Amino acid sequence: MVDVIRKQDMSYLKGIVSNLPEKPGVYQYLSAEGVVIYVGKAKNLKRRVASYFNRTHEPGKTRVLVSKIVDIRYIVVNTEEDALLLENNLIKKYKPRYNVLLKDDKTYPSICVQNEYFPRVFSTRKIIRNGSTYFGPYSHLPSMYAVLDLVRQLYPLRTCKHNLSPENISEGKFKLCLEYHIKRCAGPCVGLQSSTDYLENIAQIREILKGNTKEVSKLLLLKMEALALEMRFEEAQKVKERYMLIENYRSKSEVVSTIFHNVDVFSIEEDEGSAFINYLHIANGGINQAFTFEYKKRMDESKEELLALGIAEMRERYKSDSREIIVPFEMDLELNGIIFTVPQRGDKKKLLNLSRLNVKQYKADRMKQSEKLNPEQRTVRLLKEIQEELHLDRLPHQIECFDNSNISGSDAVAACVVFKQGKPSKKDYRKYIIKTVEGPDDYASMKEVVIRRYKRALEEETPLPDLILTDGGKGQMTVVKEALDELGISIPIGGLAKDRKHRTSELLFGFPQQTIGIKQGTPLFRLLEQIQNEVHRFAITFHRDKRSKRQTESALDKIKGIGEKTKTLLLQEFKSVKRIKEASIEELATKIGQSKAKIVKESLNSEQ
Repeated sequence: MVDVIRKQDMSYLKGIVSNLPEKPGVYQYLSAEGVVIYVGKAKNLKRRVASYFNRTHEPGKTRVLVSKIVDIRYIVVNTEEDALLLENNLIKKYKPRYNVLLKDDKTYPSICVQNEYFPRVFSTRKIIRNGSTYFGPYSHLPSMYAVLDLVRQLYPLRTCKHNLSPENISEGKFKLCLEYHIKRCAGPCVGLQSSTDYLENIAQIREILKGNTKEVSKLLLLKMEALALEMRFEEAQKVKERYMLIENYRSKSEVVSTIFHNVDVFSIEEDEGSAFINYLHIANGGINQAFTFEYKKRMDESKEELLALGIAEMRERYKSDSREIIVPFEMDLELNGIIFTVPQRGDKKKLLNLSRLNVKQYKADRMKQSEKLNPEQRTVRLLKEIQEELHLDRLPHQIECFDNSNISGSDAVAACVVFKQGKPSKKDYRKYIIKTVEGPDDYASMKEVVIRRYKRALEEETPLPDLILTDGGKGQMTVVKEALDELGISIPIGGLAKDRKHRTSELLFGFPQQTIGIKQGTPLFRLLEQIQNEVHRFAITFHRDKRSKRQTESALDKIKGIGEKTKTLLLQEFKSVKRIKEASIEELATKIGQSKAKIVKESLNSEQ
C-alpha cells in the first residue's frame, strides 16, 4: 500500500517538474505535513529540480530528502541574484530541516543606532525591527568596544533611556545628570544641545561605523581650519582633538592598500559537518568590517553552493554595495554589475590570504571549543586524519606498533603496544622473548614476533588491528608485510622513522614506501610520536629487566643453599653482584649469617 502511494506521489511530482519553466527561480520541497523541508535556487528551475527525480541517488541525505517530498512550490524571478537573495530569506523564514543552518544567529553583538529623536548608540544582541540601524555583528568583541570607545570620545552622546521628545523637553520633565557634568553628554534633555547639532554627530558616527573614517577625518580637518580662520581657536582646538583621536584610530586599524575601496573578500573552509565562511569589507584602503560564521550542513552541499549562500547573507546583513568580490575559486554565479575575482598574485591575493587566515583560525577555535565539551570528538578527528592521509578503507580504531631491543644480539626481546581510539590500551601490551633468531638480526626478530602475534590472534579469533606501525623504516615494514603474507592476512602497514637526534621525523606508508608529510607540532604528529615513544619505552624496559635478571641469576641463583630471601637481603644491602663479590665474609655475615656468607663467597670466587 505504501509503495502504491509513493508511486502516485512520484507521478504527481514528475508532472510538476515537466511543467517547470526554464528560468531562474527558487523551489521549495514540502513534506506530507505541508512543511517546507528544503529551499533551493536555480539558474534553470526545470533542469535543477529534475535532477532530484530523474536518477537514483546514493544512500545518504539526498535520497532521504527525495523520499520525503510530496509537493513542490516554486517562484520565478528575473535574475540569478534575485534567486540567491530570495533563497536566503526563505531559509531564514522557514528554517527547513534539510538546508544548511546558520549557526551565528544572535550569538554576536551589534552596534545599534536607535531610531529616536536623539538617537542612542549602544551594543546589543537583540535585533528589533523598529527603524533602528544595526552595524555588525562583531565576532571580535575588542574591535567593537574599540569603535564604541572612539565614538564616545569623539562625540558627547546621551546614555539615558528617557523619551527625549520635543514636547517632553519643552515641558522641563528632565534634569541634568552626572554624564553632563563629566562632559560625556551635551545636555539635549534640557535643551542645551539642538537636534540639528546632535544629528550631525550621529551622521558622522554612522560613517565611522560603516568604516568611512577617512571621510569623517577630512570633514573634521576642514572644520578645524575654518574655525581657525575665524579666530575661534578654542572651538578649533576641540575639533583638533577629535581629529587626532580619529587619526590615531585609523593608524591602528588594519590598513591594506590605499588603492582598494569598496571591495568584498570571501573565503571558505569545511569539515565533515560544517562550513566556515569569512567576510572582509575593504573601504578607503582599510578593513572596516570582518566577520566569520558557520553553516551547519544538512545535505551534501558543494563549496560553491555554501559560499554563494554566505555571499548573499553577508552582503544583505552589511548592506554592501561593492562591485567587486574576491573569492578563492571560480563561481558559477551571476550578480548584476558585480565582478568576481580569483587573484593569483599581488595585493588582491594578499587580501584573500588574510581572509583565509581568519577563517582557518575561526575553524580551529570552534574545534577546540567543541573538543573541550566532547573530548571523544578530538580522537575521532585524529583517526579521521590518519585515515585520510593514508587512504585507509576505515578508521584506524586499533593501532599496534612493534619494536625490538637487544645489545649485540644478547637478551633479544620485542614489544607490541596497542592504541585503541587513539589512547594506549596497556592491558593489551605484549612482551616477546626472541626464540628462533641468533645474533643481532632485527629484521628476523621482527618477522618472528609478527607471525607469533597474529597467528595466535587468528587461532583465538581476536580482533586484528586496523593499522600496524613499526619503529623503523622500509626494512622493518618489508619484513612485517612478508610475515602477514605468510599468514594470508592483509593489514595496512606504516613505519615511524627517527632523525639523528632519535626524534620522530617522518611517517612511511605503502609499497613502495612513500613519505607522508605531517607537520611537526600538530595533534596528529604528537599522537604518532607518542605511539613511537611508548613502544620504544616498553621494549627498552623489558630488555633491561631481562638483562638485569640474567645478570643476577648467573651469579646468585645458581648457588645451592641460597634462596630468594637471602638473595634479596644481599641485593638490598650491597646493590649489585659486583659489590657482593668485593665484600668480606664478615660483612656478608652481618646480613645472612656466617655459614651462608661462606657459601656465597666461595661460590662467587670459584665462578670468577
